[in-house]
Amino acid sequence: MLLLGAIFFVLMFAGLPIAFAIGIAGFSFFLGAGSIPVSIGVQQVATASQSFPLLAVPFFVLAGHMMNRTGITTRLIACSNVLVSWMAGGLAQVCIVLSTLMGGVSGSAVADAAMEARILGPDMIRRGYSRGFTGAVIAVGSLITATIPPSLGLILYGFVGNVSIGKLFLAGVIPGLVMMAAMMFTAWLVARKRGYQAEGAELPTARDVWRAIRDAKWALLFPVILLVAIRGGIFTASEVGAFAVVYAMLVGVLLHRELTWSGLVEALGEAVLDVGVIMLIILMSGMVGYAIIFEQAPQTIAAAMLGLTQEPVLVILLILLFLFIAGLFVESTVLVLMLTPIFVPLVTRLGVDPVHFGILMMSVITLGGMTPPVGVAMYTVCGILRCPIEEYCRESLPFLAAIILVILALALLPGVVLFLPNIVG
Repeated sequence: MLLLGAIFFVLMFAGLPIAFAIGIAGFSFFLGAGSIPVSIGVQQVATASQSFPLLAVPFFVLAGHMMNRTGITTRLIACSNVLVSWMAGGLAQVCIVLSTLMGGVSGSAVADAAMEARILGPDMIRRGYSRGFTGAVIAVGSLITATIPPSLGLILYGFVGNVSIGKLFLAGVIPGLVMMAAMMFTAWLVARKRGYQAEGAELPTARDVWRAIRDAKWALLFPVILLVAIRGGIFTASEVGAFAVVYAMLVGVLLHRELTWSGLVEALGEAVLDVGVIMLIILMSGMVGYAIIFEQAPQTIAAAMLGLTQEPVLVILLILLFLFIAGLFVESTVLVLMLTPIFVPLVTRLGVDPVHFGILMMSVITLGGMTPPVGVAMYTVCGILRCPIEEYCRESLPFLAAIILVILALALLPGVVLFLPNIVG
């Protein structure tokens, strides 16, 4: 098992694409284990693709790209601007609220960060915000998008860990809103200190708020419809993904009338590329998952951690620390696929709700995408904004500290995370 991990990290840091690094490492395990036929490894790759719940991933990816071409994004920006631009650091507050609203559209932290960096980033820099502050607000704020449903990470966690995706979606709502509040408060403190002014001179009127919400109603309704459909038993997670695609087309063609044929073709092309990357990683992870189970890694790690302490809270904190360190070096999708089969049985044995743990796990490993040395969202935003990594790292510290405090609070207060799932379910 250690050899498998060593091969993976060597190949990844050598510059090989993650999917191939996983595949070669997994195949090496079967070549080196004389008692297992190599054909079993090939079968595991095929088996990983034979999953109905996994259909939710390509559907939601396509829906996110289509919604970006239906006028939904521009309406969400306008709505966010009316709601919070009157606060200190107005455009920074708009970015944070937009990340929250975009959680119901894109479901991807990197996609949200790239979109905001292109659309709002240049305006923030022109109005006097430092490049590092702008990048930090956009990149760290995109963590909210990965928590608010429909989160692609939560779909994968539910698929691999055999956990209810509907409950995970419900559980992500309150933590996402808490993260939004923490980020907004931090941005307000920094903006007051540096003199970043509000964009609007006064509070919006009730009429202004109502007009902005009415214009963005189809985007705001989508996550609500999604949650009601799943928890009401109308659709499964995969079926609601297909519904999301149909919903995006109806909004774009009939309601907003902004989805063109060329826009649809572009959305399909981008979705194919994204799905190809994600699915190749998932398929190759089938061999690694088999190796993890065959080597009894979950039992070994569980015994090691329980040997340190039997206190559930301390074990959870140790796991979160491990996940945070791992997230600094490995992309979140890979960690979900590789570590969920290890940790879900462990936390379940300790009496921890796997839905609660899923929210914590996804928040921590997604946070790795906003930090060096291999943070995908960080490099995406800094590349678009031409922001030095050193400046980004310095400016992101207050926001990272705020998010870490929120995650610790959620770890100690499971009732906050499980409030909605317990009420509805």
